[in-house]
Amino acid sequence: MRVLLVEDEEFLAEMIADGLRRAALAVDVAADGLTALRKLQLGEYDVLILDRDLPGVHGDEVCRRVVEQRLLTRVLMLTASGTVRDRVAGLGLGADDYLTKPFAYDELLARVLALGRRARPALPPVLERAGLVLDTARRQASRDGRHLALSRKEFAVLEALLRADGAVVSGEDLIEQVWEEDTSYRTNAVRVTLSKLRAKLGEPPVVETVPGAGYRISDGGERSPL
Repeated sequence: MRVLLVEDEEFLAEMIADGLRRAALAVDVAADGLTALRKLQLGEYDVLILDRDLPGVHGDEVCRRVVEQRLLTRVLMLTASGTVRDRVAGLGLGADDYLTKPFAYDELLARVLALGRRARPALPPVLERAGLVLDTARRQASRDGRHLALSRKEFAVLEALLRADGAVVSGEDLIEQVWEEDTSYRTNAVRVTLSKLRAKLGEPPVVETVPGAGYRISDGGERSPL
């Protein structure tokens, strides 16, 4: 899942971003509304965490643009004002959810994951295929009942492949969905992460390389070379 976090308080932005990345989410950060709008035009995000009181372009205007342009991004609005009137106003702009500062990080994560499950199109919290079970809410994975100790990137790659439901996912799509935009080594990181993931998944091979196209979760058969 890819998230755009728009927050002008640097310490809070770093804290939220670090926490979400530990939960296997790809997170890009913007400190103002104008930067957020530019990032939204350049990349696709499942969830937008949007501080309402932003310098320059106000958070309300960012939310309004998301709705006007019919972006598939779900919007979680953050604000220091928790009155009923403010919550109603925020939701009236088109936000999908609303969270008042200060907030508990666990609640923020739960809301982000819930919104992500409603994006393009809605998917169940537990993904299953070829003996693989991925619980996106609990961040747990297993194969044929065997627990898999995955890194956050391995988990995110496996989630992207399972969401495709057997369809091929290109390396470029994996980069878009899993890696942050400022990661300079992303192309090689896909190959390395897939190699480690395959080793942890064990035999028989289940992640198939489709030459010239990408990768998919197969139901068995020989594994193609990287």
